[in-house]
Amino acid sequence: MNAQQSAQHLLDFIDESPSPWHVVKTLETQLAAFQFQRLYETETWQLENGGRYYVVRGDSSIIVFVHGEKSVAETGFKIIGAHTDSPSLRIKPNPTTTTANLERLNVEIYGGAIIATFADRELSVAGRVNYQTANGELAQSLVNFSQPLLRLPNLAIHLNRNVNEDGLKFQKQNELGLLFANVAEQLPVSQFLTLLKSQLPDAEKILSWDLNVFDTQKGSFWGANKEFFANGQIDNLASCHAAINALLDESILKNDSTLVCAFFDHEEVGSESYCGASGSFLTDTLQRISDATSQNSQNFARALARSFLISADMAHAYHPNFPQVYDVAHTVHVNQGVVIKVNVNQRYTSDGVSEAMFIRWCEQAQVPYQMYSHRNDLPCGSTIGAMVSAKLGIRGVDVGNPMWAMHSCRESAGVFDHGAMIAVMKQFLNSKN
Repeated sequence: MNAQQSAQHLLDFIDESPSPWHVVKTLETQLAAFQFQRLYETETWQLENGGRYYVVRGDSSIIVFVHGEKSVAETGFKIIGAHTDSPSLRIKPNPTTTTANLERLNVEIYGGAIIATFADRELSVAGRVNYQTANGELAQSLVNFSQPLLRLPNLAIHLNRNVNEDGLKFQKQNELGLLFANVAEQLPVSQFLTLLKSQLPDAEKILSWDLNVFDTQKGSFWGANKEFFANGQIDNLASCHAAINALLDESILKNDSTLVCAFFDHEEVGSESYCGASGSFLTDTLQRISDATSQNSQNFARALARSFLISADMAHAYHPNFPQVYDVAHTVHVNQGVVIKVNVNQRYTSDGVSEAMFIRWCEQAQVPYQMYSHRNDLPCGSTIGAMVSAKLGIRGVDVGNPMWAMHSCRESAGVFDHGAMIAVMKQFLNSKN
């Protein structure tokens, strides 16, 4: 695929994946076409050299791996890590409030969303629902209301005269109710629950849910030459998409090394969960891969000592309207190549050695690269890189592609950069060191 085709494939991937649970489902569909076998943590694993496998935890985190032709103690693991979640609004357990004949959905803020960007957009909900069937069994189903259902209308400037001077702000508790329905009277059951149940024909009683609010506008190209693209959840589904498409190449799949793509939920809220990057999911999986093919208890430690992690997350592109927020010596630019992220306080896991290794892969793949360092007087964000690297005791590098409006309901990035990231990830997975 050329760069434009890769970017279109990414936009389709995002549009099919409006929640972390849908991300995993979309990936499973893609993996099935390449004959990957699902493994279950409750079962004994029988692995073959060259075998293609994946395992899911919590329905929203997935680890995909190709078992190498050689022992992991000999070659180590080549790991690309990213995350499936994005900042958003989530529906609360008691979902609705009715005021003045308007039913509104109660939401909680997930992660560091730019709340104002959700205003005046055609929103909907997607996620997973747990329910009881007529015969009393517990069941679960994914739901995706692709049509616009919700809206957060702005207050007219006549009623908010200083909005252009003070900025658009919403009081987080009282002003985020999403308008959903006009009701003639207070009904015993909310229209939202009625609508939710309509998607679950075998449900007798809805018990709980994890429902994500998303923008129904599809991804699109923009710019004079369609060199940019826009969508929700580019942070960080672009990294997931690049990694899985680098892996799913027949020239990559036949490999001496064991290749791993690990995509975690809950990065945007700190990764402290049983399926997050700070949990045991990756450690457990790598340990079981080693144990399934070796009787020597030292081989897992030997494998980790030979391993390498690419932590892939998006990077802050230079915005010419706001030059004051960047370190002038370390600005990175859309469509000018992949970004290596450095922070000496270990917010990123890169060090001089891992940077040099990644630069060499870029050069071998003929991909331009850029160096990013945050301003000293602004707090720096973090990724899964440092925590995974520390937990496993393996060297890693933090990289990403430059983007605008990170954590907005609608983000933007560059067409060229996405193809470049896929290319350098392929080079890493196929490298001999």
